[in-house]
Amino acid sequence: MGEIVALPSIRCCGVRIDCIDIKPAVARIVDHALSLRSAGPTEQGVGVHLCNAWTLACSRRDRAYGRRVDAGDLNLPDGMPLVWLARRFGIPMEDRVYGPDLMLGVFDSGQKVGLRHFLYGTTPETLVTMRAALESQFPSAEIVAADAPPFRALSGSEESELATRIRESHADVVWVGLGTPQQDELVYRLQSQLSVMLIPVGAAFDFIAGQKSQAPAWMQRNGLEWLFRLVSEPRRLWRRYLLGNTRFVIGSIPDIRRALRGGPPCPPAE
Repeated sequence: MGEIVALPSIRCCGVRIDCIDIKPAVARIVDHALSLRSAGPTEQGVGVHLCNAWTLACSRRDRAYGRRVDAGDLNLPDGMPLVWLARRFGIPMEDRVYGPDLMLGVFDSGQKVGLRHFLYGTTPETLVTMRAALESQFPSAEIVAADAPPFRALSGSEESELATRIRESHADVVWVGLGTPQQDELVYRLQSQLSVMLIPVGAAFDFIAGQKSQAPAWMQRNGLEWLFRLVSEPRRLWRRYLLGNTRFVIGSIPDIRRALRGGPPCPPAE
């Protein structure tokens, strides 16, 4: 596959964020998937990361994790603060790349060109419900496998078996719903083993399956999805949103200052 054309980008909390809107992101993923299929099984896969406040908070806490996300082939802005920061740097952006919308968009466009999808994550029950929802909405889409992992880290042999199952399924796109940071780590490890698109989308599995409610559009546009989810699941998410958001805000202060001073949007990683 040819070299991926560079996008305008910013750096926030030490991680490169590619400034692209949802529609061109969908088109780029479909194009890359088809290119990988044509290139054959020896081509290295393409690692995609959806970056938001929690991703970047984890990157600040674990610098090695941050470097692995930074090395992704396509780091999408799944958070309105990143869109606002890009605009401050003079990069025009309409909206964030929201995981569920990205997944639905790729399924829609992909069914027209025969993309094959592998679903990995969540529970068997949620996978069944999500698969039925996707097949109902996109009747021409091809889901080649749906795999629910154990609720623990995979052993080396289990991860090798997973790579083999993906390879033998002839999938073009692997959707990973394990939550951050686990899903990004898995994408990073599998990327060198598989000639596929690897895309971690977190809670998108639950949203598409109808297991969890999504924030109203106005809250999403104003960067308040975190508040909606915190109120919906306070015991599970309080640490992520209260501590994680604080870590993100503190970490992004140097980037905001750089934007206000007219500095480079994406200086080299430290």
